[in-house]
Amino acid sequence: MKNYKIAVLSGDGIGPEVMKQCLRVLEEVQKKNDFQFEFQFADVGGIAIDNHGHALPESTIKVCENAQAILFGSVGGPKWENLPSEQQPERAALLPLRKHFDLFANFRPAIVYENMLDMSPIKNEILAGGLDILIIRELTSGIYFGSPKKIDEDEALDTLIYRKSEIKRIAKVAFESAKKRGKKVTSIDKANVLSSMVFWRKVVEEVAQDYPEIELNHMYVDNAAMQMIRNPKQFDVLLCGNMFGDILSDEASMLTGSLGMLPSASLSAGNFGLYEPIGGTAPDIAGKDIANPIAQILSAAMMLTYSFNEIDAAKSIQNAIMQALKVGRTADIQVENLTVFGTTTITDEIIKNL
Repeated sequence: MKNYKIAVLSGDGIGPEVMKQCLRVLEEVQKKNDFQFEFQFADVGGIAIDNHGHALPESTIKVCENAQAILFGSVGGPKWENLPSEQQPERAALLPLRKHFDLFANFRPAIVYENMLDMSPIKNEILAGGLDILIIRELTSGIYFGSPKKIDEDEALDTLIYRKSEIKRIAKVAFESAKKRGKKVTSIDKANVLSSMVFWRKVVEEVAQDYPEIELNHMYVDNAAMQMIRNPKQFDVLLCGNMFGDILSDEASMLTGSLGMLPSASLSAGNFGLYEPIGGTAPDIAGKDIANPIAQILSAAMMLTYSFNEIDAAKSIQNAIMQALKVGRTADIQVENLTVFGTTTITDEIIKNL
């Protein structure tokens, strides 16, 4: 029997309670497959500041280094907002983790199923037939990591820098992904005003020559933000730099109707990855058993796919979720005539379907 070691970093706010439900699902899945999970727990984010004095303590890094994948909750909250910016949970935990493990490729799917059109604020006719977009975001370079950085009383400075090797490897990920999907890549840039984006476009076109079967389009980020609402079905794989991918993936999330539905994967060159919901810690509803755990559970399904190649097990989770949503939903995606589920009870329904 195969054994998979997973570092579990539940984080803050609703993180621990949705992670608890996610692990319940994984424990049920392992009963029905020829593998088992070994969970190793560690603090991260605000709780780590409280317990260890730092958002990403060395003990947590060691737990992650000894694992084959990381299940990550959400970090941060009002309690730690008065800390210096470089010490706040998200910047001091997520960014160093991404850099330490070279998690350069961020996968953020935005999927709207035909029977879930009522969840979206977008008109049904725009999404008719369903929607399946994959945003691939470069995660370890760009303006978030570029140096020098400076802030003083008179001015502030951030540096946007991309090396050719960094653009090439994320572009290859996008083209390889498109081969398995709709064979279309839309590369997002701002080449009309930024020299770094002129370079981005040039390198992406070089990589595209190795993928003649893939259709490549370029789109300015401001136009892409508009087209995401106007005609989202035109997109298959979106290839984005760090900042543009951050913004567009959150916009795409609202096509589905709720951040509570969307998972993500951050991957290295191997099979190692960090898997997390894209929403925040929602401290206003923490501890009330009403948070939507589906994004965290779907993140675990992505882990089964990308780190462990357990495709059938991942699909079983996805199918169980879709069946559960036909019966009832949590408050963030609630519609008339369906059962109102809480965090625990919707997980009960998912497990029943498994």
